[in-house]
Amino acid sequence: MHQTSAILLGFHGAASPHLALRWLRERTSHVTDQLDAAYAQPGCHWLTDEAEHERALTYLATGTAYQLTLYDESTRYVLIAYPPGGTT
Repeated sequence: MHQTSAILLGFHGAASPHLALRWLRERTSHVTDQLDAAYAQPGCHWLTDEAEHERALTYLATGTAYQLTLYDESTRYVLIAYPPGGTT
């Protein structure tokens, strides 16, 4: 049986959806830089997906959190941006 646990790797308060998206891009870039190429591919694709970035901005601007999950063989990285007033 595998035991799982969550470890908070960072937190950043952003004043606007655009700044939150900038943080998501930076963190996604950092995570993908550390993954093997096959596991990094979804994150690399997300970094260039302008339509998905617009979707994230829409979510945040309308009060909905946006989540991006990346993973490798043993670890799942969950990046979440909450709109102002959202819960962490």
